[in-house]
Amino acid sequence: MGACLSFCRRTDRAGARRADSPQFDGRRFRNRTARPSLGATGFARLLWDFMFHKSAMSVPKTALQIMRLTRADLIAAPERSLFRLGHSTVLLKLRSGFWITDPVFAERASPFRSMGPRRFHAPPISLDELPPLKGVILSHDHYDHLDRDAVAALAGKTDVFLAPLGVGDRLLAWGVPPAKVRQFDWWQQTEIEGLRLALTPSQHFSGRGVLDGDTTLWASWVLIEPPGPSGESEFRLFFSGDSGYFEGFKEIGRRFGPFDVTLVENGAYNERWRFVHMVPEETLQAHLDLRGRRLMPIHNGTFDLAMHAWNEPLERITALAAEHGVSLLTPRIGERVDLSEPAATLPWWRNDETTQAAPGSVGTRADRPQTR
Repeated sequence: MGACLSFCRRTDRAGARRADSPQFDGRRFRNRTARPSLGATGFARLLWDFMFHKSAMSVPKTALQIMRLTRADLIAAPERSLFRLGHSTVLLKLRSGFWITDPVFAERASPFRSMGPRRFHAPPISLDELPPLKGVILSHDHYDHLDRDAVAALAGKTDVFLAPLGVGDRLLAWGVPPAKVRQFDWWQQTEIEGLRLALTPSQHFSGRGVLDGDTTLWASWVLIEPPGPSGESEFRLFFSGDSGYFEGFKEIGRRFGPFDVTLVENGAYNERWRFVHMVPEETLQAHLDLRGRRLMPIHNGTFDLAMHAWNEPLERITALAAEHGVSLLTPRIGERVDLSEPAATLPWWRNDETTQAAPGSVGTRADRPQTR
């Protein structure tokens, strides 16, 4: 591990090269196991079902209630705070600084402004209102995880962008200063102001166009905060990005677990693409493999990306967690979670008109979604 850390400190500033990566075959990145192909007929059937056979509840019937946030709320929040901003975008306050995962603030998860999956809710805080960030943590380059406009807006107020191989090159092409971009291969690590970050494997794919599939790497992340000066214990967090279920979760758990909190994808799934997105039973198993203490399901509640009902992922993972005795965190969008001592959260999606936020949340209840 020490050798890896030393190597990564030499290569993490846009110096890790895809040509040297065991995941790169000379043309594209690959998973440990080859991704099965649907074939032309299977893809056509899938597209047909996606267009015409979706659940009538794939989109909420009424606007979701969110907890609005201000910069003052965030600055006043205690250390080790988490705010879920939607989908896989999570804001963390660690080591007296702010870190954001896969920041997507766009109206649509799409290359087009007027077409594609549209948000169920506005972000609980605007890009302009966000405080300066220590870092942006990226898992891969799909449109529901990498928002070019958000990157442009955050470039001036962010110290560093941490990305898998190739994704950092996209940031450079979009005008992010090279000194701010660091990119990594699986298992490489870095340390920034005492916070240790490791890029870990996932089972997924990448691309933003027709011809660039798998030319950038996909990954998950481990964040480790050392014990604090006031006696706080070490804190470990896992962020899955997107992934199908694979043996890599057990390996990550062995190397870095146990985790205090795991943020694991739970949404936009279907039996036909289980290789790249987990069904809820696999989300739970991944959490157990990682040796997590508390599970926070992400990748749900913001975009319509599958055929299931919008609230089905949350219902299924809630039932599974109860059955297996797993502590679950399901904060409302914008609600604060105390990572040191997480309080119980409520199933807000069951009756969004009347469900109140759990005690200890930061932010005010919004009668209407906030506009961007």
